[in-house]
Amino acid sequence: MAITQAMCTSFKQALLDGEMDFSSDTAQTFKIALYTSSATLDASTTAYSVTNEVSGTGYSAGGNTLTVVAPTTSGTTAYLDFSDTTWSSATITARGALIYQSGGSNPAVAVLDFGADKTSTAGDFTIQFPTADASNAIIRIA
Repeated sequence: MAITQAMCTSFKQALLDGEMDFSSDTAQTFKIALYTSSATLDASTTAYSVTNEVSGTGYSAGGNTLTVVAPTTSGTTAYLDFSDTTWSSATITARGALIYQSGGSNPAVAVLDFGADKTSTAGDFTIQFPTADASNAIIRIA
């Protein structure tokens, strides 16, 4: 089992097919779910699954809803970001996460690998997204 950070291949196709919309006027909702080190997530992941999703106090299956920071460009790179998200008073251990579009088949967007297990014990578990710019934003298309 392994978690490998990647933009999901099915997400790239969904972008080209016009199936993903991150604009502020869209009805699409994006979420982030946390996974244990037993999960297998990588570029071939196509949808959210409960298999090996974390469980514990302060965490609900499906994860948190993300707030999209409007897509923008810099030079020849388009990028978008999400606001940081927190599970409050949580007792959980996670090795990685999956960003996905909530609804329908819950299509995958991106896999995040934390590099090691991260734990909170009756405290905040926060995902802090990188700086929203052409070199660092969580989703970039160059």
